[in-house]
Amino acid sequence: MAKQRQEMLFGIRAAMEAINSEKDIEKVLIRKGLAGPLYNELFELIRERDVQYQFVPKEKIDAMDQRNNQGVIALIAPIPYQEIEDVLPQIMVGGKIPLILVLDQITDVRNFGAIARSAECAGVQAIVIPFKNSAKVTPDAIKTSAGALYNIPVCRVQNLKTLVRSLKKEGIRIVAATEKGDKMYTEADLTLATAVIMGSEDVGIDDALLRLADEQVKIPILGAIESLNVSVAASLMIYEAVRQRGL
Repeated sequence: MAKQRQEMLFGIRAAMEAINSEKDIEKVLIRKGLAGPLYNELFELIRERDVQYQFVPKEKIDAMDQRNNQGVIALIAPIPYQEIEDVLPQIMVGGKIPLILVLDQITDVRNFGAIARSAECAGVQAIVIPFKNSAKVTPDAIKTSAGALYNIPVCRVQNLKTLVRSLKKEGIRIVAATEKGDKMYTEADLTLATAVIMGSEDVGIDDALLRLADEQVKIPILGAIESLNVSVAASLMIYEAVRQRGL
């Protein structure tokens, strides 16, 4: 597929307008040393709305744009994020058994894209990621997903623990894939409404989040390498659900 281009907005006022109009902003790049009343207003807004930002050298800003950018570039998500509160009722009304993927601390966009590709093929109805410390829907992620990110809802939440508690209230079982699991992943009942949590390859799933899971399951590792690539592990988990559901 054709390479996607990142939409960018240049200038302090343009960034502020994007934030106020609730555009899906991946990150605001700010030139190091930037100062002034208008910048202070922008930065206050960024912190108030919990928008991701990064201070970068002047050379990086100028390399991205030669016009009068005022030292600020807002990177806009190529696909709008959805609200899990809106997606869940749609799943229920459609008569499908929920199968949701929750990604914790997975920051590599290529892994994220590969996971999305498998998830879309397996009929996963939503992917949930946190606002912070997570890969986002970027052009590279879309490319790696082979366009799957156009077809599967991606929901961002402030706090994954709050999300998991909400899902449990909706009757959705939480299954965490972890080497700490006390049973094999094939032994979990994935025919029920399920949210599968996958963690990063280096640190796994956050302990506090892990404790909220109804089940902790493991994928057997028989070789010398300690873990699978997370996109492969996610594929095994969600296709086990497909197998059990006879789809």
